[in-house]
Amino acid sequence: MSFAVYPSLKDTVVFVTGGASGIGESIVRSFTDQGSKIGFVDIDAQRGQKLADELRGAGATIHFEACDLRDTNALKTAFANLKDAVGPATVLVNNAARDDRHGWEDVTPEYYDERIATNLRHMFFATQTVAPDMIKAGKGSIINFGSNSWWEASGGMPVYTTSKAAVHGMTRSFARDLGQHRIRVNTVVPGWVMTERQKELWVTPEGLEGLLKRQCLPDLIEPTYLARMVLFLASDDSAMCTANNYMVEAGSI
Repeated sequence: MSFAVYPSLKDTVVFVTGGASGIGESIVRSFTDQGSKIGFVDIDAQRGQKLADELRGAGATIHFEACDLRDTNALKTAFANLKDAVGPATVLVNNAARDDRHGWEDVTPEYYDERIATNLRHMFFATQTVAPDMIKAGKGSIINFGSNSWWEASGGMPVYTTSKAAVHGMTRSFARDLGQHRIRVNTVVPGWVMTERQKELWVTPEGLEGLLKRQCLPDLIEPTYLARMVLFLASDDSAMCTANNYMVEAGSI
């Protein structure tokens, strides 16, 4: 395949959460290819630093901070360090999440709160942290990751689907509050993406057969397709796009 180059992304400062692996890694690599300046965070310190070192060695302007996003103070400190290293962000990609399976019968209040912190709360405070610099710049794009799981009424992970459904409401509220500053806020909605984690933990021949029956398109979704949508929403090409959902799920809903 031959993909687009977005001139508006060259030298743009982009912060990405959960950028060390999976969809996040593909996003980081894709912005690097566009000539953007990247700051990213991840809980996996070893893998994150390895990726940053690799891309820096290839000429990228990039900085990594190890961070447990469930700790809001740690998040704010990490973002301050990213800003010092690569500059104030005008693009934020709230990608980090974990779709661990769990039964509703087993959920405790403590587990519930931890899952919300893992999959939702950090998006709010990441946005709160970067928005003032975007307001100063007079522009910005915030891209939150939702999920098609709740659209499909998927079971087996009710706190995850609850948090992902909430992302959409958060997106639309921030789009209204920040729109006057020409800051756009959108949600990317992945289908079942074939990351290493998914393949190791949950992909089965039976699961793939069912997936391909649900999808309109006969191909599996790879992380790069999510990254391409993120690039579009970060670029000037999407200047009038805000408060909306952008589906990358091969027509499975």
